[in-house]
Formats: sequence, structure tokens, C-alpha cells
Amino acid sequence: MNYEEAVAAVTAPGQRWETERIAVDGIELTAFTNVPRSLRELFDSLRPRQGTFLVYEDEQWSFEDFVGRMDALGAALVERYGVRPGDRVAVGMRNYPEWVVAAGATLSVGAVLVSLNAWWTEDELDYALGDATPTVLVADAERVERSRESCGRRGVGTIGVRLGEGDVPLGVDRWEDVVQPGAALPEVDVAPDDDATILYTSGTTGRPKGAVSTHRAVLQALGGFGCRTAVGRLLHPDEAPKTPGPPVFILVVPLFHVTGFVPVLLSCVGSGLKLVMMYRWDADRALELIERERVTNFVGVPTQSWDLLESPRFAETDTSSLVSVGGGGAPAPPELVKRVASSFRQGRPAIGYGMTETNAYGPQNAGADYVTHPTSTGRATPILEISVRDVDGSALPPGSRGEIWFKGPHLIRGFWNRPDATAEAIVDGWLRTGDIGRVDDEGFVYVEDRAKDMVLRGGENVYCAEVEAAIYEHPSVYEAAVFGVPHERLGEEVAAAVYPRPGVPLTADELRQHVGERLAAFKVPSRVVVLDHQLPRNAAGKVLKRQLRDEVAAG
Repeated sequence: MNYEEAVAAVTAPGQRWETERIAVDGIELTAFTNVPRSLRELFDSLRPRQGTFLVYEDEQWSFEDFVGRMDALGAALVERYGVRPGDRVAVGMRNYPEWVVAAGATLSVGAVLVSLNAWWTEDELDYALGDATPTVLVADAERVERSRESCGRRGVGTIGVRLGEGDVPLGVDRWEDVVQPGAALPEVDVAPDDDATILYTSGTTGRPKGAVSTHRAVLQALGGFGCRTAVGRLLHPDEAPKTPGPPVFILVVPLFHVTGFVPVLLSCVGSGLKLVMMYRWDADRALELIERERVTNFVGVPTQSWDLLESPRFAETDTSSLVSVGGGGAPAPPELVKRVASSFRQGRPAIGYGMTETNAYGPQNAGADYVTHPTSTGRATPILEISVRDVDGSALPPGSRGEIWFKGPHLIRGFWNRPDATAEAIVDGWLRTGDIGRVDDEGFVYVEDRAKDMVLRGGENVYCAEVEAAIYEHPSVYEAAVFGVPHERLGEEVAAAVYPRPGVPLTADELRQHVGERLAAFKVPSRVVVLDHQLPRNAAGKVLKRQLRDEVAAG
């Protein structure tokens, strides 16, 4: 059976992944027929489930525990805080079970889940709170502290999670006082094209943009992952899991990332699977949890797969339960693909090419296909159309190199309050990815470069313009350029070349401290070169970043 035959078999009428043609905002699309109507329905599917749903450190949350808390928080959002359909509820915290409860409750009452990056500084949080204008913020102790002034100024109610002993800051309600199990979830009709999520993605010109997805978009993306798995099992039946029992996922990436939210969390919600949560990434701890909880699915960035294999505890840990080891967020070196394929008893290497704007869903590559095509991000399933375009937006033939464009029901509807950015990114229903690549005759996608001025650091997008803007706020800086240089573990690290004002002293440590006070830690340049001459430029006056990158990479 070839790929096209496998796709036709799993998407045929009457099958789980049956497809149909639909119109969304006048755009004709192929969509899965049998996805839930809304994310409320998806979370409702957990009600009859028995057993353990969430594992966090030594805590075990049953499906019943979770649903009771979700209903109670949903009731509180509506009755205590006055949240109505379409209102925004922001969540700012590390990976706690309460993050999942807040997501389920928010989406179930028809509100929009605003996912805040837990690494953001006070200034970055203030911007997002001002942009999204949420009615309520649900946050852990650290984010409560960072958002106090902003929430107070904006009149945003705050629910504090795991605050510990002591006095509660003014304007903050304790989770325990708000979430009273036994309350009923309010009845709300949530439609497929209602807004569901706002996930912030770094902006090329500085401030992040809020990517808005509807319930339909998120659920179609979730369906894309399931369909691709079904196609893979038809193509390669010998790769069927040998581990008895249902799949078990481990959460090793932040929930505020689209990867943690859609393919990991929502896959567990949709299929009633156990989710093992990590507060923060630690390879040794991950190996311990994989063995203890018999984890089958590991979805992270390539850096984390490297960390597992390089851990001194790897050889002594039982990882035989793992079926899939991979994820996305950054290209994986072919050597890593080979190591994963040979280091686990049944764990197949896997990668996906998605982004916030696609709800993480895109071409996927796994198992035997990945081993034979280690530099490809894989092939798409029917809901995703792919086109490679030239600079004028005209489609190119297979094998040609150009910008990759996506189309499908899983795309964001646009950027929050940014019609200009929406019009630039989405053209006649097609998303311009900003990535340069090609598609071969078999449909395998190869991403070869980025059109955007961006560093991909361990799965985190760092837009150079944003970091440069922060650097230029330093009074000693005359000119600066930010770019990525290769890093064995992270893929790329952030580097900066700076020319100080003549006669004004400036050190690398001083500059890093300055940037760290303004931006999240992962955006702070780890390599800073202070030059005694101005930056190299071409005849048009453009800074020669490639030359700088080569010089810094060479030491």
C-alpha cells in the first residue's frame, strides 16, 4: 500500500477520519467530518472516564477529580467574575495541573484562553495583559508577583494558584477559595467558529502578536495528528506499539507553547489518556518518570531527545515502553534521528513541522519514513494543502525552492487586534510561513531556511528585531546586530555584535544584564562580541549578518 492509498483508506466515508469539503469565511477547505463541535464537547468527553488523568510529581488526579475542579472553576468564572462568552481569561503559570483545569473551564464557558509565556518579564506580561484585556488572570505565585501592578492598574481579577502560606496580595483570590468542587458547570452554547485561544508568538518588529484560533481550528489540528498516526500504521504495520494498554504521554514542554497544548494535552483529553506532567525540563527526572509511569509518547524539541540520550542514567533506565520519541520546534540533526532509531527498543523517531499559526499541525515524519528521509519534516494529510511560492506569490513545481505556504481549517483566523499583520500573513486563506523550502515528488517537505530574521533556540523563536530593540536602549550602544550561531544542544544560540559609542566603555556582561532586565532569559544573547569598528554592511547599507555569524561561529 502506498501513501495515497493509505490516506484514501483512513479518510473514506464512514471511517474515523472521514473528510468533507466545507467553507470558512468564504474559503473552501477540506476538513475532518467527525471532530467535536467545540472544545467544550472535547472536555465533556472526560466525564465518564475512570482512572488517573494527570500525574504531577507525587500527585495523582483522577478524571473525576479533574472534571469536578473544571466545573467549579467554570462556575466561578461566570458567577463570581462575570465572564461571558468571548471574554478573555489569561493563564500564566508553569506546568501545574491547575493550568489544565483553567484551560478546560475557560473553553467550556465560551471564553477565550489567553496563554501567557511563563518566562516573560514584568514588562512583557504587562504588554500582553494590555493587548488581550482579560477579565481574569489565573496565575502561580511568581506570575502573580510579576503581574500585580499591571492587573491592579487594569482592574483584572486574579486567581492565585499554589500561593503557599501567608497573606494574599491585594486583588488576588486564592484558588482554594474560588474552586469549590460540587458546583455545576454553567450551560453555554459554544460554536465551532467562536474564538477559542490566543497564543502569543514573537513579532518580527518587536512586540509579540496574539494568534487567534477558533474551536474548529484547534480541533481540526488535533484531528490532523490522529489521522497521520492512522496513516502511518497502515503504511508500516510492523511499527505498531508492542506496549500493552493505552498510550501515556509525558509533558516535557511548557503548556503555554502550542506543542504542549494541542498535540500533547488535547490528545490526552480527546482520547482519555494519562498525562505525566513535568514542572520543568530535567532529563534525569524525565527518565525516572518514563520508567515509573510506563510512558509511551515523548513529544519535545530535539534538544530534549539529545538530553535523554546523553544522560548518565539513560543506560540504566527502562525506556522500553516508549513508542514515539520526537516532537518539533526545530530541525533535528540526521545523527539524532539515527540515534533515536537505534537506542530504544521500540521508540520510533518522529518530528513535526508546525507553528503557533497552524496550531502545531503540519507535515509529520516518523518511523521508517523518517529514517529514510531524515532531513524532511514529512508529508501532510488531506486537510493540509501545501504550496511552494516564488517572491511574487506564484506556485512553483515540485522540487523548486521557495516560500512554503499552508492552507487548511486548522489555521489561526488572524492576529488579535492586528489586521495589518493578519493581511500580511494570510492571503486568500493561505498562510505564508516565512520558511524557505521545497516539496519533492513524493510529497515530502524540506525546510531549508527561514525568510524571517529569527533565531530558533531550543524550540523558542527569538526574533532578532526584538532583541536589537532592547540592546539599542542601552545608552552606550551605537549600533548592534543580533543573529543565530550554531549550538550543539540548542540548535542555535542568540549572538550579538555591538559597536559602542566612541570612547564609551561597554562590556558583554553589562549588555546581557541590560537585555535580561527587559526580555525573557531565553532571548538574552549568550554570545556578545564588542567591536572596535562599525558593523559590516553591503552597498545598500544592509548589515551583513551572515558574515558576522560566520565570524562569531568561527570564534
